[in-house]
Amino acid sequence: MSEATKTLYTAQVHVTGGREGNARSSDGRLDIKLSTPGGPGQGTNPEQLLAAGWSACFEGAIGIAAKAKGVMLPPDLAIDAQVELRHGDDGYSLAARLAVSVPGIDPELARQLIETAHRTCPYSKAIKGNIDAVVTLA
Repeated sequence: MSEATKTLYTAQVHVTGGREGNARSSDGRLDIKLSTPGGPGQGTNPEQLLAAGWSACFEGAIGIAAKAKGVMLPPDLAIDAQVELRHGDDGYSLAARLAVSVPGIDPELARQLIETAHRTCPYSKAIKGNIDAVVTLA
């Protein structure tokens, strides 16, 4: 980490039992049961958590991009996220897609905001080159 880098927040989560276990954050705000994707039982899975986290962060990045351009985003901006758990010859992998809906904004401007957000969103940066990821204007 460079001297100019400043930690803004550190999430601390304790997980027991893996995909069939529990996850609890140190502040207690997250306390969930985990389950295998598509399997029986209650709870969420890591793929759903990644989809929720990436899309929430991405919407924040769009907001920052819009503010820099003096654009007011519509209140019904929405992101549909998909995260796939895959298995192939090289083992397990992930793929992810975001479909961003920005009603009432010129499509070209919306694409510019989405491209900027994809370059600046910490989740987008983390997955870049590591998983198949596509972001589109819905």
